[in-house]
Amino acid sequence: MQPLSFFLEQKYPFSVTPDPDGGYFISYPDLPGCISQVDEPAEIGPAAEEIRTLWLETAHEQGVDIPLPRGGAEYSGKFVVRVPRHVHRRLAESAALDGVSLNQYVVSLLASDDALTRVERRLAEIDRRIGVLETNGGSHSREAASRQRRTALSIVGNEPTT
Repeated sequence: MQPLSFFLEQKYPFSVTPDPDGGYFISYPDLPGCISQVDEPAEIGPAAEEIRTLWLETAHEQGVDIPLPRGGAEYSGKFVVRVPRHVHRRLAESAALDGVSLNQYVVSLLASDDALTRVERRLAEIDRRIGVLETNGGSHSREAASRQRRTALSIVGNEPTT
């Protein structure tokens, strides 16, 4: 096992999410359960460092396998994908119709689908939170949750706002 200092020197990325009830939620995707919440933006940096250090110290003491950060990987911008010939032909034809290279066309398709996937994940999280509100609240919370759901769906064009 690596010494604790090795893990403390690693750059673990963290995410910050505003809490609808106030404050900010801090989490480290690479360190399971390494989370905290603060009230003010100025508290985010110090709290993030504190929870990371405590998590690493505790995991190291208990002999838990500590993962290395995934966020620091270098990407060349190249990867090879094998596709059936008929898919290759359709993509090349579509790229020609759009007047762009096959590479540019495929990059735009991948970026669009990735953006859609990210929106769908965010909507699923919003839907989960609305479900919690509906479960924990009364009719007022259900009305507010319904409004939030309609607004979120209207953003991606699935339902008109009312």
